[in-house]
Amino acid sequence: MKKFILLTAVLALLTSCGSKDRGELVGVKGKKWHPEKPYGMELIPGGAFIMGKADDDLAGVHDAPAKTVTVRALYMDATEITNSEYRQFVNWVRDSILRLELAKMADDYGLTPQDGGIGEYAFKDADTTNMSVYEKYMFENYTGLGDTGYEGRKINRDIDLIFDTDKYPDEFYAEVMDTMYLPLEESYNGQRTWDVKKFNFQYSYMDIQEAARNRGVKRKDAIIKEEVNVYPDTTVWIRDFAYSYNEPMHNDYFWHDAYSDYPVVGVTWKQAKAFCEWRTINKNTYQKSKKAAHVNRFRLPNEAEWEYAARGGLQAATYPWGGPYTRSSRGCFMANFKPVRGDYAADQALYTVEAKSYDPNDYNLYNMAGNVSEWVNASYDPNSYEYTSTINPSVNDKNNKRKVIRGGSWKDVAYYLQVSTRDYEYADSARSYIGFRTVQDYMGTKVTNN
Repeated sequence: MKKFILLTAVLALLTSCGSKDRGELVGVKGKKWHPEKPYGMELIPGGAFIMGKADDDLAGVHDAPAKTVTVRALYMDATEITNSEYRQFVNWVRDSILRLELAKMADDYGLTPQDGGIGEYAFKDADTTNMSVYEKYMFENYTGLGDTGYEGRKINRDIDLIFDTDKYPDEFYAEVMDTMYLPLEESYNGQRTWDVKKFNFQYSYMDIQEAARNRGVKRKDAIIKEEVNVYPDTTVWIRDFAYSYNEPMHNDYFWHDAYSDYPVVGVTWKQAKAFCEWRTINKNTYQKSKKAAHVNRFRLPNEAEWEYAARGGLQAATYPWGGPYTRSSRGCFMANFKPVRGDYAADQALYTVEAKSYDPNDYNLYNMAGNVSEWVNASYDPNSYEYTSTINPSVNDKNNKRKVIRGGSWKDVAYYLQVSTRDYEYADSARSYIGFRTVQDYMGTKVTNN
């Protein structure tokens, strides 16, 4: 009997040692989460504020009547997205298309990295000997599905692309590169130009709003696929102004290093949305390579988030710096706009200025007024303030092509710089005075002390 009791006690001890939770409800153990502020962004703590116009703005109050709303915490770009940052997106799209075309060419001729030349750019699955069990399963069961026959195949990003014509590895490479430029008959002065019409970015997303409204919808039917040409429309510098000489801006503004830190313009609302999707993919690809947790998606701010951030914690302020004046106590203009009855140079700027110009607001955000107007993720409805929620209000009707822009620009009068002023442009339109900045949701609770 004593031996049985001893044996039972030993078994109980071993069982308890082998079970870390001791049979208690301890929850699933996850990785420790450390919030990381995205590069170039500022944390905007959540809180409530009075959104809209003051009663003395008799015209504007009908478009934006004052109401108290609450927004959650988020990160926001400290500056408008610059030409340099947007060029990173354009170059990524261009290089991805080049790598895909090189891989397709290598696939057509059965070339692999061991063959050298264009074979170095073959699909990752061209060599099946080093595949994991999972990779082999996916290759055998899913590769080649879809319209093009190349879905699911990974392009090789490990080897650098060659742009120096004297160093092309073989004729196959030269042939692929030739297709990416405009035809010779469309070139002049001996300089060939990229065929930017080919710079198309494809992405997909789930329409959560539609899925929530229609519970019977199948998941695959709620996934939306988009294809957007990403190159900005540089002709806006000419088309936006009749009988005006702006050719230098058309020729140099987007690509020249002199304007790298200036805000990108000539992008549509759809292109701004595509940039957000790319930025998310680009960051999470890196996170995956480091076996780190994925980050929240980058996106455009909605109207309430934009206005809340623009106010910088100041209640009832006319401008991001307070107000109601556009000059400082020293007589200097506080933003880049169209002052003094059209004297563009009075604020020390003719067109746009560098994205980190003038003093930031109290959330350390630059040019929330002036420089360029900014796309937000909202459809323009003059009555939307009347029916939106008071917590995280957002109106984005996919059938309404009028999208809200905020903040005023270098060509606008001071009224459009006010944090509560609303304006709009059509989603497929590009302008020399409209840019954007992105936000990312903050995971957790971070509120103001007000």
